[in-house]
Amino acid sequence: MDSKSKQGSGTIHSITKHAALGNQKFRPLPNPTGIFPYHIKLGDIISQDAIKKIEDSNKIVFHVAGDTGGIRYPVPQQIVEMAMESDLAGKDSPAFFYHLGDVVYYFGQASEYYPQFYEPYAKYQAPIFAIPGNHDGDVPPGDTTPSLAAFVSNFCAKKQQVVPDSVEVDRPAMVQPNVYFTLEVPFATIIGLYSNVPEGGMFDDSQIKWFKDEVAKAPKDKALIVTVHHPAYSADMYHTGSKVIEDTLDNAFSESGRFADMILTGHVHNYQRFTRTVSNRQIPYIVAGAGGYWHLHYMQKQPDGKPLQVPYTMPDSNTILENYCEDRHGYLIIQVTPESISGTYHTVPRPHESWRSKSQVFDSFTLDLKTHRLKK
Repeated sequence: MDSKSKQGSGTIHSITKHAALGNQKFRPLPNPTGIFPYHIKLGDIISQDAIKKIEDSNKIVFHVAGDTGGIRYPVPQQIVEMAMESDLAGKDSPAFFYHLGDVVYYFGQASEYYPQFYEPYAKYQAPIFAIPGNHDGDVPPGDTTPSLAAFVSNFCAKKQQVVPDSVEVDRPAMVQPNVYFTLEVPFATIIGLYSNVPEGGMFDDSQIKWFKDEVAKAPKDKALIVTVHHPAYSADMYHTGSKVIEDTLDNAFSESGRFADMILTGHVHNYQRFTRTVSNRQIPYIVAGAGGYWHLHYMQKQPDGKPLQVPYTMPDSNTILENYCEDRHGYLIIQVTPESISGTYHTVPRPHESWRSKSQVFDSFTLDLKTHRLKK
């Protein structure tokens, strides 16, 4: 834990949440490629022997990161991939990589999938699931290609087969049933939302209804994790958090009577971990958007101009910024058992440092699923 992880002494009242600003258009969603209610099982992607091994170990482990596309300077993405690739050869190897959106920049064109996705992850020998980010859904001015056409071809294919966008890389396309979907894995249900292109996010009525139903029907004996590209909370200088996301999640939780155990988001190009307390339940809200895009986002300053000191109380007083990393790229390793969710955030060397240096654990947390409290 770095030098910023010190006790805060106040609240930063300048941090705000905002709704969609309208500077980027809402894009119509593509038709689903699978059957309603858009579920996919990990056991449909990896072998039953691998599933049994996970179940026998009483835990599932997986990678999480967002905002990876190396459009301008691919080196940070390459360094993050090398660290994740090395994890696959270690003990408790992650079963898959869950991408939090913005697979490619600056628009979701098919031509960008080889240099920004297939080539960088050519040696990553595990499945990759993804929700789209705003850049994945945006289209260049004057381009009549439907929004998310390339994302659907590469992540929502009807068959697991190699597609032309992969060029010479033999990774097959993923077979997610829709751009928003539920992933069923041992010990956890992961509901992935698509928050579209506008800044702050936006949803149509059909996705909101689907989300509420999915939360209500999620198995109560498994952890419930929600993923969405735009974050509800952020203390960065560039984006900040989204009232649209906060309200959409809260309404679903309130109407269903079921709260998620953890929220995973990207969009902001750094790492931030918040604890939100609702009805005596502590919920980690995590931003993990430093997965490779070259431009990291710096955090807001204290009123005196000094760096934020954490823990820091956000304006709503129920949400605490526990830790953050603004100056290095990195990724999460999440572990879920019947009793807990644990996470470690790993930072990687900067481009001018030795790429072969090991990743470093910057932050860690454990949520007790019985008490709904974070362990110290």
